[in-house]
Amino acid sequence: MDKFKPLLKTGAAGLLVYVVTKRLWKPSKPEPEETGPIKIDKNVVKVGVDSRFVKQIKYILKLCIPSWRSKTILILVLHTTFLILRTYITVIGARLDGRIVKDLVAGDVKSFMRSLGLFMAISLPATYTNSMIKYLQSRLAVSLRTKLTEHVHDLYIQDNTFYKAINLDNRIDGADQLITTDINRFATALANLYSNLGKPILDIIIFNYQLARSIGLGGMWGLTLNYVVTASLLRAVTPPFGKLAAQEAKLEGDFRSSHSRVITNAEEIGFYNGENLEKSILQKTYNNLVRHINKIYRIRIVYNMVEDFLIKYSWSAVGLMLASIPVFFPDFAGSRSKREDAEIALAENTTAVTGETDPVVNKRTGSRTQGFITNKRLMLSLADAGGRIMYSYKELSELAGYTYRVYNMLRVFEDLKHNRFLETKTEKPYTLDKIEGVYKYNDKLISFQNVPVVTPFGDTVLVEDLNIKIGPGEHLMITGANGAGKTSILRVLAGLWPHFSGTITRPEPKLSSIMYIPQRPYLAIGTLRDQVIYPHTHEDMIKAGKTDADLDAILKIVYLDYIPAREGGYEAIKEWKDVFSGGEKQRVQLARMFYHKPRFCVLDEATSAVSTDVEALLYKSAKEQGITLVTISHRPTLFKYHPYLLRIGEGLNMKQWEFKQISSAKSLVESVGQEAKKIEKQLSEMDGLVKRLQVINKELSLNTNADDSLKNAKRTLV
Repeated sequence: MDKFKPLLKTGAAGLLVYVVTKRLWKPSKPEPEETGPIKIDKNVVKVGVDSRFVKQIKYILKLCIPSWRSKTILILVLHTTFLILRTYITVIGARLDGRIVKDLVAGDVKSFMRSLGLFMAISLPATYTNSMIKYLQSRLAVSLRTKLTEHVHDLYIQDNTFYKAINLDNRIDGADQLITTDINRFATALANLYSNLGKPILDIIIFNYQLARSIGLGGMWGLTLNYVVTASLLRAVTPPFGKLAAQEAKLEGDFRSSHSRVITNAEEIGFYNGENLEKSILQKTYNNLVRHINKIYRIRIVYNMVEDFLIKYSWSAVGLMLASIPVFFPDFAGSRSKREDAEIALAENTTAVTGETDPVVNKRTGSRTQGFITNKRLMLSLADAGGRIMYSYKELSELAGYTYRVYNMLRVFEDLKHNRFLETKTEKPYTLDKIEGVYKYNDKLISFQNVPVVTPFGDTVLVEDLNIKIGPGEHLMITGANGAGKTSILRVLAGLWPHFSGTITRPEPKLSSIMYIPQRPYLAIGTLRDQVIYPHTHEDMIKAGKTDADLDAILKIVYLDYIPAREGGYEAIKEWKDVFSGGEKQRVQLARMFYHKPRFCVLDEATSAVSTDVEALLYKSAKEQGITLVTISHRPTLFKYHPYLLRIGEGLNMKQWEFKQISSAKSLVESVGQEAKKIEKQLSEMDGLVKRLQVINKELSLNTNADDSLKNAKRTLV
């Protein structure tokens, strides 16, 4: 029977860990396997330490630790090694505590000094071990965050996922908050949990084995019962920390995005004197956040009271009772206590013959004191380990909240990267889950064949069945009323908006083939050189065989040759959006066109802030360099640079289009004449509009004279 006792002791320790984990685990109903795009209900946040959480964290860990050769594995191995070493040092320290007290009781100076020397000797490796554990814990968090962030960047900054997440999908809010803050919180919480949960579990197994040799199996089962009862009570009173953490992260994101919006639109807010309204919006989002945080703090008051009472005080009382078993109930003690009692009994028999009793009494007292102090130290360490497991359940719940948000973000980015959208149960003719359009690539052609231009969610058709075709040198101008869908054609051509049906033929998406210049100039973070060659880097520029002298020539074409001298050279780094004027920003964008020299270039109101004489020279230079231009503009002065015209917003439903050639002087006059006729028609209807406005004013009991001008009538109506 004795040879099975070590196995029984180890089994009891393992059972203890299993029971505690089982009591803290909250099972959930198995969910069906997800085959399509992930569905997220923002109104119902399902967060908990359950099978759903395990599935989500396994998915994320596969990304953080792609293989056993990963650097993260090495950090985990080193971290685990130091955790084991610290547990071993703790056991040695407990034994030394008992020996020191025993030597004090026995009055043995030499043994006391020897034990004290050993205690100081283990202090050096103990402090080094503690420092390395903290260091490796931080390195683990950084490693997890780095792997996860790199994967997210690969998803987010490819295939226009960043655009789709904002404009084509509403499953997640605040992608910047998720990428910068939530990933960091997830990595930190997971690294902390590994130390705060892995080390205590190891401590429980080792300390229980050591205690079993002193207090026996009966004491071990009593300790197990204590854990079961405590874990059950703690689980019953534990609030849903995971859900609360997820809600807090969302409110933090709302508060951050509110401030970002003020920074982005600072000039517009200043013009409107909207400080008071913006302040109220910021204060409202902050109050929502603080209200939620205070709610969490109030919940934690009762929880911390129960937690401290159970873990600190009740466990200490139980520990002292169990540590007294070898003294008051020696028959139920462990093997080590019985062996020490047997040695003392033998010493008593020996000293009974000689009549010397005092040393034996001291020895028995010292042995009991040593055993009690050692057991107490182990009990305290065990209580600390158990307490950290109980505390870690709260951390585990918070980790579940971060895991929920990060997992949803990753799944949504995966869906958007592969153009997987949620199925829409509507009767609309176009939906994101049924995108049937085809893209073909031809470096010498741009064509639309039966392509409807539709808003991303399929609710509005802007242009019906567009059919146009242009080749090299066939410059096209697109015009039409505001809101007719001019820029939308550009978005569909570039692939930013979904292409629901028909066939689009375009050049390969390379800067040397086709380039898009948007209406709002974008200036990157970096040097002056970076603004001209964007999105190339300086290294790309060198590989292309271009120098700063080439940039000087390009800036001369766009009449910005004075900029390098004014701003301090091409290496100057500034906040360029605040340095350049509106016209300079647009000409910097055109400088990029001359730098990359694409076959086709689509310009969306790209010269609206440029004077007409400079505009004429820029168009002439672009055509001389063989760049085929597709211009979206209202300006009639640009007609003469384009042999083809696409006018949209035609017909009664404002969804028709007209494509024609205007290369001849006669065609140009006809196009301008049509524009003039439209304006004349609108002016001829002005009298009728004035009369109708007067009737409306009369019905609304507004005072206006019959001879008021249209301007005064409008003012009266307002």
